[in-house]
Amino acid sequence: MPRSGPDTPATLRPPPSRPRTAGGPAGDGRARRGALSRSLPVRHDLFVIDWCGALRRAATGPWVTYGVIGVCALVFVLGPASGLTAPHGTGDALVAAQSAYFRRWGVIPADLLSGSPAALLSPLSALFVHGNWLHLLGNMLFLFVFGAMAEERMGHLRFGVFYVVCGYLALAGYAMAHADSEQTLVGASGAISGVLGAFLYLFPRARVTSLFPFLFFLPLRFPAWIVLAFWFALQWLAARGAGSGPGVAYLAHLVGFALGFLHAWACRRGTRVRGPAAAAEGEGQP
Repeated sequence: MPRSGPDTPATLRPPPSRPRTAGGPAGDGRARRGALSRSLPVRHDLFVIDWCGALRRAATGPWVTYGVIGVCALVFVLGPASGLTAPHGTGDALVAAQSAYFRRWGVIPADLLSGSPAALLSPLSALFVHGNWLHLLGNMLFLFVFGAMAEERMGHLRFGVFYVVCGYLALAGYAMAHADSEQTLVGASGAISGVLGAFLYLFPRARVTSLFPFLFFLPLRFPAWIVLAFWFALQWLAARGAGSGPGVAYLAHLVGFALGFLHAWACRRGTRVRGPAAAAEGEGQP
């Protein structure tokens, strides 16, 4: 799944010859796909569908989770990647707008490590930018499923700070590993991976319904630790073969997940279990 800070855009560069890509919306053929691929999104390869159970178990409204989903959706719809807004034009004009948009608001590892103020702010904007509809919907589904109970356990303010810090550090971790890369990173998956890591520690026995690709997509219900361990293994294997070429920033997923798990572990003794989230942990139900 993720340009510069909101107020001071980074310097634009010519696009790389082989940009990383995770697919994009249908449109103007190869040129359009090339523009979208200048973003390096975060993608989750295991789909979970038990959002109703997670929300039912949340005692208070997950307002930060809702807010992040709303902001990400609004940013995407208003941006050129959605293809819905007329001011960005069509054809070559849209391709150029998409390329400039991603490089303005995303993270470029080489720039981030340069230490310029605009580059240091870029992860904060990249967290709310997505490369295409599937990128957005996949990320928001995972946040919707796992964010509600994590937010209840942490509290709204702490969860919001945790989400942003995890996302920032996940992108920074990827940048440090690929210091010379000029691929543009966009997406919330580093932050959402942090939520998954925290959820694994806080609610390992909560049961989650997932779609596993076995001949066909079969809905199966497993404890969260099995689902998330399987997800982590997929990211690990993918990261080993991904490098810094075209594709998905799997390393950002791993960094975010590890940070989320460690944060929950470090804070667990000082956190009081309460409400339906406590029942979910004890009963093994989301």
